Amino acid sequence: MLTIRKLRAGYGDFQALFGIDLDLAEGETLAIIGSNGAGKSTFMRSLAGLIRNDPGAIRFKGEYIGSLPANQVLERGIALVPEGRKLFPSLSVEENLLIGGYSKRQGAWNLERIYSLFPVLANLRKRPGTALSGGQQQMVAIGRALMSSPGLLLCDEISLGLAPTTIKDIYAALPSIKADGTAVILVEQDINQALSVADRFYCFQEGRISLSGKPGEVSKEQIKAAYFGLAEAR
Repeated sequence: MLTIRKLRAGYGDFQALFGIDLDLAEGETLAIIGSNGAGKSTFMRSLAGLIRNDPGAIRFKGEYIGSLPANQVLERGIALVPEGRKLFPSLSVEENLLIGGYSKRQGAWNLERIYSLFPVLANLRKRPGTALSGGQQQMVAIGRALMSSPGLLLCDEISLGLAPTTIKDIYAALPSIKADGTAVILVEQDINQALSVADRFYCFQEGRISLSGKPGEVSKEQIKAAYFGLAEAR
């Protein structure tokens, strides 16, 4: 589904990614782990079209999309749940959800299904999106992305700042999200949380991949070394 080759990205004169190579299959859940400043969010923003890249660096479903703007990336089936949620403060819960479907992509996701996935939102639909708890806002942000019926859902730090019980509820929704074959890329600083749901993982360290594999086939010592850039990872 997704092929990335020699992805380089940054902001102005600052380079954050140095030649990332990565593959993702349909229906797969991929975890991106790494410390602050490792390049994880830059990677997600690149995939979502918020940072322009070399046209051939990113291929999605056979089409090169590296230089496409965000609206065209969304139309092709990649939706981002951004770090910090970034809901529209002037819109209600339901209006925030509806704006996620503006691309008119055909798919299984609609308001009814979002409210089935996150029942608490049904009773809060008329409230301002930013008047909710952090966990409820995160549910709205995920629902907004799903309203575009994406083939690939990008989740950037969706557990950040949330209570453990709320994180559990949000991650419990993943099987339903994946039920129709949706692939997921998760960025998480919580290594255990990320690896508990991932089919494979990539560890970023200073803008490069320091380790990759399947969670059950790589030791904690190897992951720790790759996370902190220690020689043992190599």
